[in-house]
Amino acid sequence: MDERARHWQYDELPGVDLLWARYVHKTFVRHTHENFVIAAIADGVEVFHHGGGDHYAGAGALALVNPDTPHTGRAGVPQGWRYGAVYPPPHVVAEIAAQTTGLRGTPGFVSPVVDDPYAAGLVHQVLRAADEGNALAADTLLRVAVTRLLRVNGGLVPRREVRTAGARIAACARGVLEERMARPPTLERLAADLGTSPFALLRAFRNTYGMPPHAWLTDARVRRARRLLDRGTTPSEAAVAVGFTDQPHLSRHFSRMVGVPPGAYQRERKNVQDLG
Repeated sequence: MDERARHWQYDELPGVDLLWARYVHKTFVRHTHENFVIAAIADGVEVFHHGGGDHYAGAGALALVNPDTPHTGRAGVPQGWRYGAVYPPPHVVAEIAAQTTGLRGTPGFVSPVVDDPYAAGLVHQVLRAADEGNALAADTLLRVAVTRLLRVNGGLVPRREVRTAGARIAACARGVLEERMARPPTLERLAADLGTSPFALLRAFRNTYGMPPHAWLTDARVRRARRLLDRGTTPSEAAVAVGFTDQPHLSRHFSRMVGVPPGAYQRERKNVQDLG
């Protein structure tokens, strides 16, 4: 079976990423998103590791991931899975929650999988409306879908506070990696600069951010590359700017986290701008 995917944005849904995809052999490595993930499975089964365990989402179910939450993704059956996904930014979900629910604070989803064929259908309708250029329908259906999911599976996301010494060290290490993304220090050098041991730093970082420093750095590089691509930077220039040795390295990691290669990702962005 052919694998295919389209990752795009619609100007009338600002900041919302959209995805249609069919994957068979695709494996998403551990990564995060700045936005919410609302993925409606059309057929097949997706398996994703989230919160310490594997979760299975089949046809009519939705895979739901809160922002900055590490997760993976792969096929749960030989024929793979087909799905549509919307990625609304936190401020959009917070606005909808404030207007339509009793949630006060930082809203999020409680369970990573919800079996709700009606809500899944709404997500597919959002994508169809966006593809057809029907702004009123796309905006309306997105708000209805998010409202329904918040009402059946919404809660408040605990504020992540840096309290323990380990969490403070992890936060400092993250800051260093953000500043020195293109030329990061070794784990030993980073630990020494922070006055701790490599294994203590590794443990603290994983406990705080859900992945070791090198995996977090790759995730952060892809995030920054996306922003550069959105601004028109070429994939080869973006690769070097974020610290990958060349464009093929960016392409491999980008595809394993975003779902499409950087060139295809940027072409869809350019198409939207040209149409505008």
